[in-house]
Amino acid sequence: MTDPAHPPGCPAHAGAVRLGGLEYQQTPAQLYRALRREHGPVAPVLLDGDIPAWLVLGYSEVTYVTSHDELFARDSRRWNQWEHIPPDWPLLPFVGYQPSVLFTEGEDHRRRAGVITQALEGVDQFELSHDCRLIADDLIARFAGSGQAELMEDFAHALPMRAVVQMCGMPTSGEDTRRLVDDLRISLDAGEGDDPVAAYGRVGARLRQLVKDKRAAPGPDVTSRMLTDPAGLTDEEIVQDLISVIAAAQQPTANWICNTLRLLLTDERFAVNVSGGRLSVGEALNEVLWLDTPTQNFIGRWAVRDVQLGGRQIRAGDCLVLGLAAANTDPQIWPAGHVGAENAAHLSFSNGEHRCPYPAPLLADVMARTAVETLLERLPDLVLAAEPEELSWRPSIWMRGLTALPVRFTPVMQ
Repeated sequence: MTDPAHPPGCPAHAGAVRLGGLEYQQTPAQLYRALRREHGPVAPVLLDGDIPAWLVLGYSEVTYVTSHDELFARDSRRWNQWEHIPPDWPLLPFVGYQPSVLFTEGEDHRRRAGVITQALEGVDQFELSHDCRLIADDLIARFAGSGQAELMEDFAHALPMRAVVQMCGMPTSGEDTRRLVDDLRISLDAGEGDDPVAAYGRVGARLRQLVKDKRAAPGPDVTSRMLTDPAGLTDEEIVQDLISVIAAAQQPTANWICNTLRLLLTDERFAVNVSGGRLSVGEALNEVLWLDTPTQNFIGRWAVRDVQLGGRQIRAGDCLVLGLAAANTDPQIWPAGHVGAENAAHLSFSNGEHRCPYPAPLLADVMARTAVETLLERLPDLVLAAEPEELSWRPSIWMRGLTALPVRFTPVMQ
């Protein structure tokens, strides 16, 4: 029976699925399959507080949405649900409009994305790899003598954090930097008791100070290159775009590293030649982007006008969540039921004009690959210190990452 408060065609009509719960924590792929069977490639879902949205599950549908900005745009002020959104809504850091490259459209987006691209192209990939190896050596030295470690906290999160803040011209250590990274984590992937809105505000304040410092004394870093770009972005535009750059580089890359290490340590296909095996590490990194991509779902796009998608009637102003993980395992592109890691046509860096800007995916690959290879070279007998089924995933529908990755190895005296 149709709920009169939610007429057919509204995302909140009967049958909408709440995004959350234990299924998402441990086996999201099973839930995506169930949603696809019941609803097809576009499913009605409920966000926090039972706010209606659409989850786009199909590979071709996600590709279509991200390729047609004229139909599905990024400016969240179009949303037809704002009157129902409380000021402390947990997803506000994702969807609350900011003067950021994430929410710009058309020529303004191309101008802003161009500044980021130019700034990132100034990063020497060989130098970044060298820096990441030094960071990895330093982190490993802190636990190498103990014969055990928890790699999520001690290694996977710490390495890209230090690499990214160094790229942006911030100190690589110290309480100020640690608080910045903690607040970024909270704003992107809040746990119980966290305040993501307040954390996002603190991130902005810290980066405003960084921009002020670099305006006074520029250096060979991403922030300074953004400040001196001929496009002439304002300080606030640069602050907002730096938040996007740092957030996109740190948390997803950390989970990419850890998810890859989990695969290498638990999958017998890699057991024979994992130690120092550059080819197998590359295969594992790519397979993770297909099967355990760090960014599971991305919110979002907003329909510019009424439109049909995947057999659904999408209304103007409806919110669409991009199901990147579901799309990567769409049986329409893997009809045999086996997802191969042989190519890089995954959607883990999204698609279209708003995809992760070049060369950011290459820089993330440098960080992740260097981290994994260096760890395996330094600790060649690294093994999991728990049963694989004992590993638990963070309770997030947005990011795919472990709560912890405990390992043991022969102690190495530095």
